[in-house]
Amino acid sequence: MRNLKERAVRGAFAKLCGQAVNFALRLGFTIVLARFLDPADFGLVAMVTAITGLYAMFASGGLSAATIQKEEITNEQISTLFWVNILLGMIFGLLSLVTAPILVWFYQEPRLFWLTVAISVGFLIGAAGIQHSALLERDLRYFAVTIIGAFSQLLGIAVGVGMAIGGFAYWALVGATTVSTAAGTACVWLTVAWIPGRPERAVGVRSLLHFGGTITLNGLIVYVAYNLEKVLLGRFWGADALGIYGRAYQLVNMPTENLNSAIGGVAFAALSRLQNEPARLKNYFLSGYSLVASMTIPLTLFGAIFAEDTILVILGPKWNAAATIFRLLTPTILIFGIINPIYWLLISIGLQVRSLKVAMVIAPLVMTAYIIGLPYGPNGVALAYSAAMTLWLIPHVVWCLHNTGVSPWDLVRAISRPLTSGILAASCVLSFEHYLDQLPSAILRLAIGGAVMFSLYLCILLFVFGQKTFYRDLLRDLLRRLPEGAEPAAGWTEGPV
Repeated sequence: MRNLKERAVRGAFAKLCGQAVNFALRLGFTIVLARFLDPADFGLVAMVTAITGLYAMFASGGLSAATIQKEEITNEQISTLFWVNILLGMIFGLLSLVTAPILVWFYQEPRLFWLTVAISVGFLIGAAGIQHSALLERDLRYFAVTIIGAFSQLLGIAVGVGMAIGGFAYWALVGATTVSTAAGTACVWLTVAWIPGRPERAVGVRSLLHFGGTITLNGLIVYVAYNLEKVLLGRFWGADALGIYGRAYQLVNMPTENLNSAIGGVAFAALSRLQNEPARLKNYFLSGYSLVASMTIPLTLFGAIFAEDTILVILGPKWNAAATIFRLLTPTILIFGIINPIYWLLISIGLQVRSLKVAMVIAPLVMTAYIIGLPYGPNGVALAYSAAMTLWLIPHVVWCLHNTGVSPWDLVRAISRPLTSGILAASCVLSFEHYLDQLPSAILRLAIGGAVMFSLYLCILLFVFGQKTFYRDLLRDLLRRLPEGAEPAAGWTEGPV
């Protein structure tokens, strides 16, 4: 497809900028609320969202991915998918209401009832914007996606901070999420300017529903696997322990979540357009994979080295217990940085069933690890989780890449230079860590240690290992101006609305 590379690179840049803003806003929000709220406040909300997050996956139905992945899609099909999303949003909003008294009984915590009721409102609001967002991503309109995401998040954060300052405690978290969701839905409607038609039968949505259903089932299994420990910690160790674990878990996952959101959406849309061109698909995938690895590796090592100072600066002294959990979870930053891009590849070429089978193996593995670590509290769960994911890494890569045109050795070559550069840079920082410990301020230690480590990393990666050309070419593609009249990337045939 003409101009796909330039559009994908520019889209990825827009998403990266958006996720950088997203990261800064989320980090700032966490810093502020950690000073106004107690660990138990975060723990109460986590008790609810561990379950309602599961419902949210069903409410989307995987239908946004189906819209993006389909090579050709009609207005009638998208309209039908829109109304399916609305129906799912209503069903799972009502199910959330039914769940409220069950959560109160399970956790023995009456405050969860109205929390669950309030959160249920977001299901229908979010469902109304799923297909509009998918159309933006299908057309690689990531500058619009970035602006909408930043604006809606900023609005939600402003409401949340105001509620926290006003003494609304855990309700500040609910208010921020609800307002952000509503603003995002309103903005995508205004941006796409598409009004869905009536749902139609016999318009060829069965394959889309099947694709979306497989994606949803995959996401369901993965979600349960990666969130069961929060339910167990909340039930057996209480809201305080869950709040501390949850904040450490969130901070550890912020880098990979933002990178996956920034590059993953663009990669999925671009790779889906190339599913019938294996050579170009492999080249695009490995380029994106190298970019993700080059960002993930230094963040992993930095988090492991400066865990205590990171927690002290971001959350404050009353969260010191989160530092050990944070360090124990840092290996998962690298592991998810390695395995998440493979998911984009599998889904884009229609191997969603294989991804589902992989998820069905991951789930019992990590669940068993949680149970082993649970008697030792949050620290034991974090250690067991990281150990299980580390042991699973190589089998995961080999299985997923089988007969895809990309080999495990291709990934080794893509990751070897960033990994070696990161290890060398981290070793240099560790060699003078004693001198950093003499500095009076945690912020100063993070600033100096981070500046030295990332400067060394870039010098080794770009000049010693000769990666300057690769990143220069990416920058050139980013700055290259697209010709007038470049066609939409979607194959979306718009009919009368």
